[in-house]
Amino acid sequence: MKTVKMILVSLIFLSVTSVHAQKIKVTEGDLTFLMGQTEVLVEYDYSQLAVGKFDKEEDYIAKKVSEYNAKNPGTGDEWKIKWEADREGRYHPKFEELLNTYTSKVNCSFNQTNTNAKYTMILKTTFTEPGWNIGISRMDASINVEIIFVETVNHDSKLAVITMTGVPGRGAMGNDYDTGFRIQEAYAKCGKETGAFLVKKAFK
Repeated sequence: MKTVKMILVSLIFLSVTSVHAQKIKVTEGDLTFLMGQTEVLVEYDYSQLAVGKFDKEEDYIAKKVSEYNAKNPGTGDEWKIKWEADREGRYHPKFEELLNTYTSKVNCSFNQTNTNAKYTMILKTTFTEPGWNIGISRMDASINVEIIFVETVNHDSKLAVITMTGVPGRGAMGNDYDTGFRIQEAYAKCGKETGAFLVKKAFK
């Protein structure tokens, strides 16, 4: 019984720390231009991405590829392909799915196919913590993002910027041994929080 109580306390603590770590706010401009819009184009930017302890994503990738290939030749190269493919295959669809769960209620669609939209949302990921789960030890994934709104025909015209830090990613009951899945859940959380924020701040 004592062990069960300790586990429950630990889970509650992890939930609370995740909630308090996450912050979302408008840091530039305002969102009034979105009122009345029925579609927004979505783009993604990883050009200034830091990963874990690495300031540059390419350094993180080089280290992982080298480590995996040293253990089993070829597996590092396979890992790199999967790392990059997870963006289009997992992160972007999850972000848009959860985002649109909220914005569909105000009749506004956000996705990568809305090429005729007047405005574009650029989800710029500036930091990714992949986290880990080895059974006896774990750390949630997390992301920091800038959500930049621009005119579709003129990306130099920045209308608003929303920042989110410490967006957590983890599986239910800690069943998230796959790195891509943990990060995917961070993008799902990001989409959910962004959608709720936009509906509250931009469409009312």
